[in-house]
Amino acid sequence: MRAITRAGMALVAIAALFAIAAGSAGAQGARQSRHDEHHPQSFHHPVPPPFHPPLPGRPSHPVFVQTDNPTGNQVVAYDQAANGSLTQAGTYNTGGLGGVLEGSVVDHLASQGSLAYDSDNGLLYAVNAGSNTVSVFSVSGDRLSLRQVIDSGGAFPVSVAVSHGLVYVLNAEEGGSLQGYRVGFGHLFPILGSGRALGLDPTQTPQFVNTPGQVAFSPDGSQLIVTTKANGSSIDVFGVRFLGRLTQTPVVNSEPGTVPFGLTFDQQGNLLVTQAGPNAVASYHLAGDGTVTPISSVLTGGAATCWIVRAGNVLYASNAGSGTLSSVLSGSGGQLTFLGNTETHGGTVDAAVSSSSRYLYVQAGAAGIVDEFSIGAQGALTKVGSVTVPGAVGGEGIVAL
Repeated sequence: MRAITRAGMALVAIAALFAIAAGSAGAQGARQSRHDEHHPQSFHHPVPPPFHPPLPGRPSHPVFVQTDNPTGNQVVAYDQAANGSLTQAGTYNTGGLGGVLEGSVVDHLASQGSLAYDSDNGLLYAVNAGSNTVSVFSVSGDRLSLRQVIDSGGAFPVSVAVSHGLVYVLNAEEGGSLQGYRVGFGHLFPILGSGRALGLDPTQTPQFVNTPGQVAFSPDGSQLIVTTKANGSSIDVFGVRFLGRLTQTPVVNSEPGTVPFGLTFDQQGNLLVTQAGPNAVASYHLAGDGTVTPISSVLTGGAATCWIVRAGNVLYASNAGSGTLSSVLSGSGGQLTFLGNTETHGGTVDAAVSSSSRYLYVQAGAAGIVDEFSIGAQGALTKVGSVTVPGAVGGEGIVAL
């Protein structure tokens, strides 16, 4: 994939020149007051401003939380203290609107990965589901600078996948779709011919369980995986081809009744998926031809097991319906062992692990709270505290650096 990236970057440069000459839609946000609320706005420039790398001396391990507020989406920045507690450091308008899927209560996007960090390029991507756009921020410690607001290539974007300068956005409505982009000069440039329709039934209700759940790259970037939840109950795998385009159709791995939702990979490269049907975590072997083979599965004892993150060899699955986190050990060969449940505030949804793997931050959508935990031996969780994120009731999307 890195070779593909180098080949693609030359084309990105050419595309950028054409985009600038044509006055392509971009957005540059001035940084808002670090403590005051502001009405969302976007600024359009025919020529993108210069891209600057992160400045030295800024806090290097911030946490970013997306509000997904329908009246104006924002990203709220927090600084991590030595004990893992969070202090609000700034609020940034995305230049777009959040969205609410029909039937949702604590999880308005009903997805994982709606806020994604691109470590190769120092960029943060946020979906604006109510505006059908994606916002691109440059990151300098705990400070963000809005560089672009770009069309998502579909309706109701909910998840973003990043791999070595290649970005794919998952759109949830109208049967679901994917759109690919290349990264260059701190901006996204659409890849011609990269759009793919998922072909899900758009009439299925309730909407929040019948839209796709997440898009993610395989660890080596050669495959793109989409979970379909109840609308197909499948794990769809596309091959990633030259210049970042996908195979025309995915390999559809049907998992009847499981309602696959969130996904990640363990240290051995096994695919790990939450199953909202039986409320379980399952592991799979992902083959090069796109097929998945079940390895192991454990019940969580929770309700609405939908989101999943990993710290070392321990997985944490969020149970939105029971306000708990399930800890699961991923052992040799992808064998799973249930370790226990930890209570959170109501509506446990998206989560993020700090880069040090010492802290876990969990969004609780019922009241727009982020719960803070320290991670101890064998993945044991100790509550540190919690913060209420302004305007984030039902919000999803969290990144910890």
